[in-house]
Amino acid sequence: DPETLRSFRIYKHVLGTDPATDALVYEEKDDTFSVYVWRTNSQKYLVIGSFQTVSNEMRVLRADQPEGRWTVVQPRERDHEYTVDHHGEHLYVRTNLDAKNFRLMRTLENKPGKENWEEVIPHRDDVLLEEFELFANHLAVAERRNGLVRLRVRGHDGSDDHYVDFDDPAWLAGFGTNATPNTTTLRFTYTSMTTPASVFDYDMTGKSRTLRKEQPVLGGFDKSLYAADRVWATAKDGTKVPIALVYRKDLGPKSKRPTVLYGYGSYGYSLDATFSSARLSLLDRGFVWAVANIRGGEELGRAWYEDGKLLNKKNTFTDFVACGEHLVADGWADSERLYAMGGSAGGLLVGAVANMRPDLWDGVIAAVPFVDVVTTMLDDTIPLTTSEYDEWGNPNEAAFYDYMLSYSPYDQVSAQAYPAMLVTSGLHDSQVQFWEPTKWVAKLRTVNTSSEPILLHTNMDAGHGGKSGRFARYREVALEYAFLVDQAGLLE
Repeated sequence: DPETLRSFRIYKHVLGTDPATDALVYEEKDDTFSVYVWRTNSQKYLVIGSFQTVSNEMRVLRADQPEGRWTVVQPRERDHEYTVDHHGEHLYVRTNLDAKNFRLMRTLENKPGKENWEEVIPHRDDVLLEEFELFANHLAVAERRNGLVRLRVRGHDGSDDHYVDFDDPAWLAGFGTNATPNTTTLRFTYTSMTTPASVFDYDMTGKSRTLRKEQPVLGGFDKSLYAADRVWATAKDGTKVPIALVYRKDLGPKSKRPTVLYGYGSYGYSLDATFSSARLSLLDRGFVWAVANIRGGEELGRAWYEDGKLLNKKNTFTDFVACGEHLVADGWADSERLYAMGGSAGGLLVGAVANMRPDLWDGVIAAVPFVDVVTTMLDDTIPLTTSEYDEWGNPNEAAFYDYMLSYSPYDQVSAQAYPAMLVTSGLHDSQVQFWEPTKWVAKLRTVNTSSEPILLHTNMDAGHGGKSGRFARYREVALEYAFLVDQAGLLE
């Protein structure tokens, strides 16, 4: 859609014909849903999926019958999310029906409705079922337990059920491209804060793995020079919040060094412990890099997400503050050189905590920050606004309006001593329009009682994701790192 940028129509194109004559296959009328099309891994079915924040709906069609009639697997219901794949005579369904953390079901191809579903992997309160892959003789699932993704493999009959083992304190593992179901090899990806992005082939029968590719790191990278750890902060309501850290090993842990605390905490997006070659520049200068798995993400299951959205949103901010306080109290961070960093909804996060605890931070980096929450959510002509009522609430309702107003970074700016801030935006950003951070910076500069700089950098050639191009994005990383190094007094 040219106005909302929502994908809402699926067309069918016949090779060799004029695209202007393409037939409209499906149009999604509900403007809170977006629609996509793909093929099952078996190649037997096409799938049209309609997705909204809290609801999904799938349609399937035999791929060898393109003129056929699409079948709805299960009609959409509020708060019911599901996806489908195919194997043999069955459709497999990952669903949150009576299962907050999702479970895996299956049903015969000709009986797709939920009344016919039978359970394959049950729901568990402490395990989030994230995704699955179907093979001729094996089922592989990615499960998130205690904030970390584990890959589980078993036969279709439940035999030889086992996990792929990983050794780092924190990591991210996931399925790679598994385009051939008739195999005993599972391709998966792996990274940690000290391990570059890697691709492995795993023999599901022999339980052995083979490294196929590892991201090359130029400049003489030596993994043994760096160490990672995982610690837990305690939020003000007693909730334990995990933090993943990486640092130079020769400088030692808990040596009160300049520390960047990075966070997001929205949309159920899990912020995992991954590798960054650019980040080595900071680590080699003595920084600690920390990632806070605050509520609003889905690192500790669906309830973790729900405890950080709508009228629970402030848990996201107080969790982040608790993480910062813990890093200082536990000796990881220098209390005079702690930095908060986040982008987009993570920019909302750091904007909120800058208002709440300006004394905690020596500096804040807010990249394309969503900071004028109330004004933006009241404007339903802005792309994505109506589809996000289930994330932030509808400000046309008094309860949500009042709650948003109580944390919106722009609205909560007050006359106090703010830390140094670097705020970035993109002139062509359709998700967070450039005027949001611009007016926020103007207000901050007007009332700030400290002498710390509040910097605004508007990229005149970029959108929400920053500059395009293989290397251009590193200019923006360099700007952020220069700000941090300068604030930490390490420019020399």
